[in-house]
This record gives sequence, C-alpha cells and structure tokens, in this order.
Amino acid sequence: MALIQHILFLCLALFCSTTSVSSHSRHYSTPSVPRLTDLFNRVAVNHSFSNAFGAHNIKLLNNGSMVNLALDKTSGSGLASVEKYSYGFFSAAIKLPAGLTSGVVVAFYLSNADMYPHSHDEIDIELLGNDKRIDWILQTNVYSNGVSTGREEKFYFWFNPTLQYHYYSILWNSHHIVFLVDNIPVREFPNNGKFSAAYPSKPMSLYVTIWDASEWATHGGKYPVNYKYAPFVTSVTDMEMAGCTINPKQPDSSCSNASLSGIDPVGGPDFVKLSNQQVTAMDWARRKLMFYSYCKDTSRYKVLPQECK
Repeated sequence: MALIQHILFLCLALFCSTTSVSSHSRHYSTPSVPRLTDLFNRVAVNHSFSNAFGAHNIKLLNNGSMVNLALDKTSGSGLASVEKYSYGFFSAAIKLPAGLTSGVVVAFYLSNADMYPHSHDEIDIELLGNDKRIDWILQTNVYSNGVSTGREEKFYFWFNPTLQYHYYSILWNSHHIVFLVDNIPVREFPNNGKFSAAYPSKPMSLYVTIWDASEWATHGGKYPVNYKYAPFVTSVTDMEMAGCTINPKQPDSSCSNASLSGIDPVGGPDFVKLSNQQVTAMDWARRKLMFYSYCKDTSRYKVLPQECK
C-alpha cells in the first residue's frame, strides 16, 4: 500500500510540474534576424503623443522619453499619436505587468475609428494577461473597412515579458503588414490576391493602451480582472514612428500623394518582401509558438474568410 501511495505521489508531482511549466521557461534558440528597430529614429513620447484616456494614470518619465500606463479600478489609460500615418514602421519597447493579470490587455495598435467610425481599419498587437497557469499571450489582428470579422492569431512568448523590455513592431506598407517581436516576424498579412479585400489602406493613428477586457481576454472572459492586484502598470520606451504623415485637410491621401511628408520610409525595395532570414525566423515562430489561427477555426466560422481558402 505504501508503495502504491508513493507511486501515486510521484505521478501527481510529475503531472503538476509539467502542467505548471510556463511557456517562457522553455529554452529556445532564437533565429538571427535583421534589426529593423535600429533603422529608424526614436521619438519623444511627450512630443509625439497626446492623452487618449485615463490621464491620471499616465506618468511620463526620463524627460518624456518613456511612459508608465496604469489600470486601476477607476480606469485604464492610453496615448494616441499626434500625427496620422499612411504606411510606416511603428515600434515600442514594452515591459508588461507581473503577477496575476487575467483580463488585462496592453495594446499597441493602429486605428482610424475616430475618422471612419463606420468603415474603420485596425492593425493590432494585443498582449493578453495571465491567470497564473497560462502566461501572457500575444494576439495579432487585422480589420479593414469596418468589417467585424476578426482575423486573430495567437502566440506564446519565448521569454518572460514582465522581466525586461521587449520590442513589439508593426511594418505596414502597400505590399504587406508584418508583425514582429524583438525583430522576429511572427505574422505576415500580404496585400495581394484574396488578402487585398481585407487590407487596411486608410491613414491611421498609433495607440498604446492598457485596459480592462474582462469580458473576453482570458479564456473568453472566464477570468476577469482581479483589482486586488491593482494597479497594473506597463512601461513603454524606445518609441518609433516612421511613416507618411497625412494632411488633415486631405485625409484620403495616399503615401504617393504630394500632400504627404517626404518619401515613404518603408516603400523601398528592402521592405517589399521578407528576406530569406526573416522567412526562416517567421516559420520558426509559427511552428514553435503559434497556437491559434482564425483560418483553422471552423467552429467559429461556418464559412472561412476568403483568404483562408
């Protein structure tokens, strides 16, 4: 009997240890990639952004070069870029809140919902809080022309995003949208073939926010925000915004229009397609870390979006 109990104890211990291993505790050898974040100048948060909401939870630091955004019982907080952009490279180094953060979302995204409330576009990086058993999750999404169809893909991290700053970046031009983490592409959304109908094309603002998404963020809303652990603070620095800024009097301008500022910084041949190195790195990320794609969700979509077929 004692032997059986000992065996059962060992089995239980092994089960607990395997189920509690976090995704970022696994050891990955990450692929080598070009550092796109080294190609563009950083911008001052205090000069390039305005308060979008929750001003009392926004704290500028280091002479305006970085910012802490907080979520508490009163509200979340967020910033919006002063300029609107038609294509560009957008990046930030972000350190996420530690501890129990179920229901919390930190978002770094482009949107024009303020200008086109009924036909808006979005390009989203959403960082979804953890519930102790599952770590922070990276979710990417694309919306176009007000179509409510979500095009989410979800990934585990290969690091602990709460311990130090990591780069989250969006490359958007007439050829493709690329989502990158620490310069590693994790997703490409091309502007060709069946994808073109769902491709964002109108100028957008850049936002960085933290907010309560209890109704959907963690296991479909099963685990809401627990304000016992508030405030939840995310820290943001090394902001980059390099793109065509639009003339507010001509909001439907394109990047080739003379009313825009300068030349499209991501319109050159180096940004038309991913390099072989980047393709290899993206394949690695998707094989190792992606665990959900809308194109495989037949329970959600009786008819899959056109680009999935």
